[in-house]
Amino acid sequence: MTRSYLKYILSLLIFGSNGIVASYILLSSSEIVLSRTIIGSLFLGLVFIVGGKKPHFEQIKKQWFYLLGSGFSMGLSWIFLFEAYRLTSVSTATLAYYCGPVIVIAAAPYIFREKMTINKMIGIILVVLGMVFVNGSDFLTGGMSWGLMCGIISALLYAAMIISNKKVKELDGLEITLVQLITSCMIVALYTLLMHESIISITRSSIMPILILGIVNTGVGCYLYFSSIHELPAQSVAICSYIDPLSALVFSAIILNEHLSMVQILGAILILGGAAFGESYHFRGRGALSVSQGVREE
Repeated sequence: MTRSYLKYILSLLIFGSNGIVASYILLSSSEIVLSRTIIGSLFLGLVFIVGGKKPHFEQIKKQWFYLLGSGFSMGLSWIFLFEAYRLTSVSTATLAYYCGPVIVIAAAPYIFREKMTINKMIGIILVVLGMVFVNGSDFLTGGMSWGLMCGIISALLYAAMIISNKKVKELDGLEITLVQLITSCMIVALYTLLMHESIISITRSSIMPILILGIVNTGVGCYLYFSSIHELPAQSVAICSYIDPLSALVFSAIILNEHLSMVQILGAILILGGAAFGESYHFRGRGALSVSQGVREE
């Protein structure tokens, strides 16, 4: 379990650098998403072949609905998220996008039969409050717009991706990730072909950032992500996912010299503290209060 947490957190830190890497790529949002899914799929396909692995077609066939659902949701979620980045501020888009984990947390007791504990409820409140402190000013001043709607749609799709992935069983992380990335690539390719009116032109300066985004941020990051989340409780996945936007904020401050206000620093502390508190019961072994029972779990 500890190894799964480490892999998951590392994947979130990698994803947190997506915006910085993408800022050096001179392509439209759909083209960036298409390039990352193509390169990520090819990279993981090569790793799959070199590793001598054989696809488990029988299991893939049995679970095709959840595998395709996860990949479909991921591809569309990225499209709407990057559209939100383009049409509104990154802060507003991020705040809307990370409503997705809250949806998962709310649905987990019904879909996965996971108990909602006092620890997790407090952790959720702290994390959401931290996100509001970090990005809330843009959200409040921007009002409702199509850009914000894109962010909300991406959040719903993000939640659908996590739920679908949690339903996949008896496949290793590499195989799950490869199937989902290939599915996402097809969805994004179709969208790009329908929406694009000219030939995609890649500048020389964009080649290295594209490779990094495709191989490291997509191939390696998605492998770590998908190989870990199906081994962790859905609520834990949702709560800890807020490390992603927090790391993006920190990386922007360090690399892009974007200054953090005191309110944003307070929000960052709340996010980390809430995620840690919400998961603390795993490492104490006992003593988490169940909301449904109001007694200590044994």
